[in-house]
Amino acid sequence: MGQDVEHREFTREDRTRYREKVRACLDVLARMLSGSEFDVDKPMTGIEIEFNLTDDRGEPALKNAEALAAIADDDFQTELGQFNIEINVPPRRLDGGGFGAFEKTLRDDLNEAQDKASTVGAHLLMIGILPTLREGHMTSETLSANPRYALLSEQILAARGEDISISIDGVDRLRTTADTIIPEAACTSTQLHRQVGPDEFASHWNASQAIAGVQLALGANSPFCLGRQLWHETRIPLFEQATDTRSEELEAQGVRPRVWFGERWITSIFDLFEENVRYFPALLPILDDEDPREVLDAGGTPRLNELSLHNGTVYRWNRPIYDVSQGRPHLRVENRVLPAGPTVVDTLANAAFYFGVTQALVDADRPLWSQMSFSAAEENFHIGARDGIDAQLFWPGLGAVPATELALRRLLPMAHRGLDSLSVDPAERDRLLGIIEQRCVTGRNGSTWMIDRFRRAYDGGAVDRHEAMRITTEAYAERMHANEPVHTWD
Repeated sequence: MGQDVEHREFTREDRTRYREKVRACLDVLARMLSGSEFDVDKPMTGIEIEFNLTDDRGEPALKNAEALAAIADDDFQTELGQFNIEINVPPRRLDGGGFGAFEKTLRDDLNEAQDKASTVGAHLLMIGILPTLREGHMTSETLSANPRYALLSEQILAARGEDISISIDGVDRLRTTADTIIPEAACTSTQLHRQVGPDEFASHWNASQAIAGVQLALGANSPFCLGRQLWHETRIPLFEQATDTRSEELEAQGVRPRVWFGERWITSIFDLFEENVRYFPALLPILDDEDPREVLDAGGTPRLNELSLHNGTVYRWNRPIYDVSQGRPHLRVENRVLPAGPTVVDTLANAAFYFGVTQALVDADRPLWSQMSFSAAEENFHIGARDGIDAQLFWPGLGAVPATELALRRLLPMAHRGLDSLSVDPAERDRLLGIIEQRCVTGRNGSTWMIDRFRRAYDGGAVDRHEAMRITTEAYAERMHANEPVHTWD
């Protein structure tokens, strides 16, 4: 959904023509997968991070337009809510000091953006869900001004036919409704991109699905939403419900949700795009002038814009990406599981763990997904989100095991091997994976730190619940900018 669109009304004819065009794109993709030259010579990785904006007291600052104007950097872009912005870090290879370069770029850009945004009363906060958000912020007035967000919101509500209902049980209980998709804006994430060839894509996607629950357990950073303590990674149920186009009746009939873990291991990237076309009606049936068949027949590289736009409105936690760069097509796995934060160095540690473990699983003699049911991976995903670092997860050969034990005994050694096969600098490998190791040893990640800090402020009765959330947010922001890993926070 990164591309700009104009606000407009869609007709039945628009939807019919769009469906035909998407199917034409799908046919062309099938031809390309069997015969085209995809760019796999020097596979790249990428990182995107969404930020919340706060004022001087840690409250939401509805100033993304002003902040972006002050930052004046094309790497920073608007996001769904006026209290959100996003940074797209230039892609790079992981060998030759890639992680260190990512970290320096992120820190330099964040520091410069923070200095500039503060001149308009906005501060950047890297956190899964901002604790100081209130229900008063969940209105259409807080949507960003870009027309694509209002258009997408209208289409989701029209498909649903009723207001969006949010219902999440945790330590507290959240029950609310919204007449826009603005609750989605509360969910700020880190997105990791890995470029892969067509023959490797299925293995990388399956591996990403298999470890999603562990990623959430170790990296949870979203325990609060609208003043309630809910799941350790509340982004997961909140995002699933905030963009659900199904009424209760359609959900009961088994219609698939728009935010989707999936339902099977795959053998090709084509499986995922074909599912998108087969299961999900278009939300934004916007047609492009390109005829993909003509472009391919003429020896060119089609952009497949309709297929890509449709893919951008199906919110898989591991999303397939088709893109064209410098005239050559390439494929990526976009890992959308992790929350933003807590720090830049924690973000890079999460990335090192993800890239390393998935590479080791892809290199393994026997695929993990041949030993593990897809439903077990999906159950791990929701257990990891709900219970965080205390989660008990299933793993082949071990049964139910604490997430920290699984990481220490099995996955961190695999991550070392995977990063070695990617020629990652050993010093970078050891430093970043050491951060994951210490999270497991101390039992502390962003979520547990925030819960402990909030309880210290609130349980004594000296302040009310929102003030305790605000104090927690201020303390978190101070430590985030110091860039010390979260397991060391006092």
